[in-house]
Amino acid sequence: MAEKRERQLLPLAEGVGQQDLRADCGSCFGLCCVALTFAKSSDFPVDKAAGTPCTNLQQDFRCGIHQKLRQTGFSGCTVYDCFGAGQRVSQATYGGIDWRQDPDSARQMFDVFPVMRQLHELLWYLTEALALPQTRPITAELRRALDETEQLAQGAPAAVAETDVAAHRADVNVLLLRTSDLVRANIHRKKKDRRGADLFGARLRGADLRGVSLRGACLIAADLTGADLRQADLIGADFRDADLRGADLTGSIFLTQSQVNAAKGDDGTKLPPALARPAHWS
Repeated sequence: MAEKRERQLLPLAEGVGQQDLRADCGSCFGLCCVALTFAKSSDFPVDKAAGTPCTNLQQDFRCGIHQKLRQTGFSGCTVYDCFGAGQRVSQATYGGIDWRQDPDSARQMFDVFPVMRQLHELLWYLTEALALPQTRPITAELRRALDETEQLAQGAPAAVAETDVAAHRADVNVLLLRTSDLVRANIHRKKKDRRGADLFGARLRGADLRGVSLRGACLIAADLTGADLRQADLIGADFRDADLRGADLTGSIFLTQSQVNAAKGDDGTKLPPALARPAHWS
């Protein structure tokens, strides 16, 4: 979906790299097309129940309309990112045996997938945090959290499915908050916390948002053209239809590909090196 460009790959746990946290649909059993629910909306033209294969899923687990998802109303598919959980569940957790070959495992596999996706998302954030020079004071704690998360992801199917992700995420979030504070410490401004702010459709053209915490903020359809978002904390911010044309997001933290894919941008939008410019940007 994204234009080809060289992206920075960061080290993860031993034997695992950040490339393992990027979706490889060719190695997956189409899990996001089966396990997840679709609700008829601006993102999907139909309703689909969890566990029911999408009508566009082919026998080889490829999407039959991959090249025209947006044109046919499936823009939600172009935004979704499993952080590599799909290929891990398919090839490692279930050893390459798909849900068609072993129908008895299908229900469990579909339960495991969303849990694995959350664990891989945490691995992505922790990997990014470890690569930041400002986090040296908490390197040992970040490494411990990353190793614990990786161990959970390596579990047997039943163990993964029963993982209390909410509790683990709460523990990891403490470190991610400390990471955010360390990264943004050298930005001197009075109002640095817009956490959870409702900025739906906000006019923020050219705004100086350096070092601002926008964790979980609603930025749907916000005008951020030319905005300066360097060193901003963007974890969980909702960028659906936000206008990022000409915006500078270099040095921002915890921004993901799915957030970028959901926004509007152009050649003037500056992204962190680990993220790709979406093909639909112009």
